[in-house]
Amino acid sequence: MRNFLLTLTESYHDKLSTCRLAGLAFMFSASILLQILACALYANWWPMLAALMYVMVPMPCLFFGGGSTAFLTSRDGGDWMNAAKFLTGASAVGSIAIPAILRHAGLIETGAMFIEFTSFFILVCTIMCFHRATLEDDW
Repeated sequence: MRNFLLTLTESYHDKLSTCRLAGLAFMFSASILLQILACALYANWWPMLAALMYVMVPMPCLFFGGGSTAFLTSRDGGDWMNAAKFLTGASAVGSIAIPAILRHAGLIETGAMFIEFTSFFILVCTIMCFHRATLEDDW
């Protein structure tokens, strides 16, 4: 009976991990789709500049954090960790600022800006869900 419960628990954990991965992939794909739609619907590809910041956001984590997002919430670390936190924050703010600046300059429409903001919101939710899932897997 104990082996059966252990097997059932492992099977449930594997299915839960697969569902999490599929959900994260869907959320990320939806974010990228909205990014492309913001450009294609208004026949203006200036909003793609925000995608550059989407690429820049995880770079400090990869270079200074060893590929883990756990350092973002810790108070430990030295100057390199603090620099990585600053660069991550600056990239995230740039993801919001670029569409707003482009709208202020009149290069994109208001609808494209709001689609960009929605895309960014979904991307942030994806990253937070990934961060939570990796912390749960560490336990």
